[in-house]
Amino acid sequence: MKMNIKTLAFVGALALVPALTFAQAKTAPKTPAKPAATAPAKPAATHATNGIVKSSDATSLVITKTAKDTKTTAFTLNATTVTKGTIAPGARVSVRYRTEGTTNIATAVTVAGKK
Repeated sequence: MKMNIKTLAFVGALALVPALTFAQAKTAPKTPAKPAATAPAKPAATHATNGIVKSSDATSLVITKTAKDTKTTAFTLNATTVTKGTIAPGARVSVRYRTEGTTNIATAVTVAGKK
């Protein structure tokens, strides 16, 4: 009988421990979720190249590295493109640009003169 009373007391104590633990546990007050802060967009990296003008108009510029080169690089010109000198076929130019997707957008074009 002593063994049964000790076992019963032990089982009762084990049953009370979780009940007391849950009774004392406090839940954190619910706060409204803050919207995730978006990181500011990084400006596009700027690149530079130079070459000889094959063709140009008000919105585009096509250059090659050398006069005999068949590989061309095309650039989009826009209202923010800074141009120094007159862009004409055969003129040597230096172009600073950024890439958006597959489009090269000229940020500055400097004409060095014909060679």
